[in-house]
Amino acid sequence: MTAALSVQLYSVRDALAADLQGTLDRLAGLGFANVELFGFVDRVDEYRTALANSGLTALSGHAPLVEQADAERALDAAAALGMRTLIEPMIRHGWETADGVSAVADRLGQVAAQAGPLGIEVGYHNHTWEFESDIDGRNAFDVFADRLDSAVVLEVDTYWAEVGGASAPALLTRLGDRVRLLHVKDGPRSTDASAQQPAGSGDMPVKEILAAAPRAVRVIEFDDYAGDLFDGIAQSLRFVSGQAS
Repeated sequence: MTAALSVQLYSVRDALAADLQGTLDRLAGLGFANVELFGFVDRVDEYRTALANSGLTALSGHAPLVEQADAERALDAAAALGMRTLIEPMIRHGWETADGVSAVADRLGQVAAQAGPLGIEVGYHNHTWEFESDIDGRNAFDVFADRLDSAVVLEVDTYWAEVGGASAPALLTRLGDRVRLLHVKDGPRSTDASAQQPAGSGDMPVKEILAAAPRAVRVIEFDDYAGDLFDGIAQSLRFVSGQAS
């Protein structure tokens, strides 16, 4: 089975702010059939119309679900847009202790229980700090994964995992099918997002990453990019599409 391809719209946030429909049309023209949304909760009608016009499907989306968030409203918006997976994009605090990690895991499990009747999976997207915190000799992300309800899935940002000190291929092998989506990006393992590069042109082991999670949705993303974003996305798409899946 060929893994689905998508693109995180945060990559083209400035273009979206200027021209939502034109930006989605341009991504569809590059060959995408799927996108991952952000900032959609207050723009459901706009996105529903623009996605339909461009022929794109919002397989997944990012919305705050835990810290100072209205999870029910986000879930309703995701359901209205036909999303399959709604992902908590960032929880900054709680990774320093076992109790803090458990509290994060428990809250996501509660949101997943709310999401189930809507036909939506809830997921979590990592940054670096989950791998930089040590809890009894293990990184906080591995502790989190052990304590997480099985209803909660994972979107592994492979770039930030590596920057945080983890081997992304090894992590994906450990987690197996719990990983539903990957953020695929490349670069020099730097916290400087503007140094990110198209997939296959940096230091990330992208081929090994894709091979370690053959069924996970490949979500191309740039947090920032010094070149032309649409050209960078197109290069990443060509590289990822050319890998066995």
